[in-house]
Amino acid sequence: MPSRPELPPIEAEIPVVSAPPSLSGGLPAIFSATRHALIEMGPVRATRELLKANQRGGFDCPGCAWPDPDDRRELVEFCENGAKAIAEEATTRRVTPDFFARHSIAELARWSDHEIGKAGRLTHPMFLREGATHYEPVSWEEAFGILAEELHALPTPGGAIFYTSGRASNEAAFAYQLFVRMFGTNNLPDCSNMCHESSGLALREVLGAGKGSVTLEDFGHADCILLIGQNPGTNHPRMLTTLQAAARRGAQIISLNPLLETGIKAFIHPQKFWTWMGHGTPIATLHLPVRVNGDIAALKGLMKAMLEAEDLAPGSVFDHAFIEAHTRGFESFIEDLRRTPWEEVLAASGLERERLEAAAALLAGSKATIACWAMGITQQTSAVGCIQEVVDLLLLRGNLGRPGAGVCPVRGHSNVQGDRTMGIFERPAKAFLDALQQRFGFDPPRLPGYDTVQAIHAMHEGRVGVFFALGGNFLSATPDTAYTAEALRRTRLTAHVSTKLNRSHLVTGRRALILPCLGRTERDRQESGDQIVSVENSMGVVHASRGNLDPGSEHLRSEVAIVAGLAEATFSGKPELRSKVDWKAWVANYDRIRDQVEAVVPGFEGYNRRLREGGFYLPHAVRDQLRFDTPSGRAEFTVHPIPQVALPEGGLILMTLRSHDQFNTTIYGLDDRYRGVTKGRRVIFLNEADLERRGLLPGQRVDITSHFGVETRRAEGFLTVPYDIPEGCAAAYFPEANVLVPIGSVAAKSNTPAYKSILVTLAAS
Repeated sequence: MPSRPELPPIEAEIPVVSAPPSLSGGLPAIFSATRHALIEMGPVRATRELLKANQRGGFDCPGCAWPDPDDRRELVEFCENGAKAIAEEATTRRVTPDFFARHSIAELARWSDHEIGKAGRLTHPMFLREGATHYEPVSWEEAFGILAEELHALPTPGGAIFYTSGRASNEAAFAYQLFVRMFGTNNLPDCSNMCHESSGLALREVLGAGKGSVTLEDFGHADCILLIGQNPGTNHPRMLTTLQAAARRGAQIISLNPLLETGIKAFIHPQKFWTWMGHGTPIATLHLPVRVNGDIAALKGLMKAMLEAEDLAPGSVFDHAFIEAHTRGFESFIEDLRRTPWEEVLAASGLERERLEAAAALLAGSKATIACWAMGITQQTSAVGCIQEVVDLLLLRGNLGRPGAGVCPVRGHSNVQGDRTMGIFERPAKAFLDALQQRFGFDPPRLPGYDTVQAIHAMHEGRVGVFFALGGNFLSATPDTAYTAEALRRTRLTAHVSTKLNRSHLVTGRRALILPCLGRTERDRQESGDQIVSVENSMGVVHASRGNLDPGSEHLRSEVAIVAGLAEATFSGKPELRSKVDWKAWVANYDRIRDQVEAVVPGFEGYNRRLREGGFYLPHAVRDQLRFDTPSGRAEFTVHPIPQVALPEGGLILMTLRSHDQFNTTIYGLDDRYRGVTKGRRVIFLNEADLERRGLLPGQRVDITSHFGVETRRAEGFLTVPYDIPEGCAAAYFPEANVLVPIGSVAAKSNTPAYKSILVTLAAS
């Protein structure tokens, strides 16, 4: 057994590095998508599946949550990385019981994450007995019995953790949270805790609504679009089509990000063949290379420059009528801006004053501004304050509740927002619990449960006996990999509902289960016929998804069927609970689940009917009525200090990021075409001046040590890559760099792991 089976092994092959391209999309995107689809699915299967993606009557892409057009859709409604996600799920490769008989846990742990994922689709429920070296097949009835046995053995329901990834459907998520609360706990951590938790909390505090307030149509009316801490070219490639259309009609697009990403340089639409040989459409009007964690300083600089312009010509920049009618706290906010010295802004942001003033002029001239952001700011220690500064910026010119303006947190997983709407939350609202109680006749637990970081601590401290995951790759997605691995090992049972093998299946409790489920692309046939499921995209649109492939194995079950089977086994000896829900009827026809959602969750009136009519927008008070459901009834200006980062001697501040051949923890390949890295992932991007200052050479192997108080963590064998990144900053891919993220380093209030605030030093390997 490797000494650290929880960590991806150090690559034997040295990655190849070249200059990043100046164009995104185009023929290279087509070639990449085609290659992945053909390798995994073959030509006929690939063509059939890709033409069904994101189409009415088809399935929702299992990748990102960027919305589909409301009206006419193109023949091809997927992007390069969407094609990779579909190919990964619809692969013809299979991981059978024979595979597990041939390969021990110790052997699989020596494989790279790419090799593990490429093994294929799981076909049978599998069980790892205590002390065993290999998984063995188990029946579904036996698997549910093992889970029920362990759950019943817990001293309290709080000794179980029920995790959820963002790919679970609305129907599965609603059934899952109901089962968990009937069992007696709110321990429902999810992937939101690690990505946009900061967004939801920040927006609820200052706007009264925790979701984005814009629609896809708003991008057609925006004069200015601000992209903060976001790389749409890799993480949300279909967004580039929207940005291209905006840029072509003259919208100003400002990028605020440490890296000059290829996706915001220029874009060629892969479907517009007559543009393939051109220079593409420039996307970003202006790029601001902010220091990692320097976003609050940069935002204050933008608003300070706008304030100075307003002082010169009162009423020309700020929308005082909007501020007076709809906001609170303006005076103290302006007073803080005036007190903030430019020297502090420039030092913390790493930006030139002239560049900030140029961006401020674009914002001041915009009659409609959308602010988009992603994990570049949500995973900082100051994330909540940073997002609220974004809101401050929009409030100054009244950029809420009207066409072409608003907040747009861009979600990274296809139904992460829908899962939260369905009640996957460790701190549910009283109104939601009251609605469950009234509808189902039981008293839901009222005490908050564990979020992701709290769940890891609870497992590590021996307070948890059962860890159950509905999707995801918990070990590789979470921070402080060694600490999390030890936490999982201290449980009695770990169980994962999965489509494919991942590293979380190899670091387990005393016993472990793998429960294989249907994918989005597969037909879900139940007693009443083929079922549809629903998802909610990043802009609050609920729509249907219907798979069309035959299941990869006759032994696969839907997520809904797995949740129902677990509930029936767990409540078999508790008739007072078992009688509350007819779980078998729910599995037979998902319309029955949606009827219950309609009765519990506001905004879902006529759920089944509207779903079949094409989907619907959920209500949003700010967007629809310019209403702010805050205690004051107004949008709140807030004041946040510029974070002071104390680097260790010779230190850097490092952020984790995805490669272009990756979606979350799924590694499609070993190439990052848009950053010029091929055949490897264990790299660290550095400014050339930082290399020279440390006596390091491009292409040299280094070990990275992170520093958190007196604690240190180490990751070995990373190749140095000179890159266009601010001095004093560094970047590396996750999950390889997650071992460096201290479990105690989190965003204030949201408790999101600070993947974008890692203090590190380097040493030659």
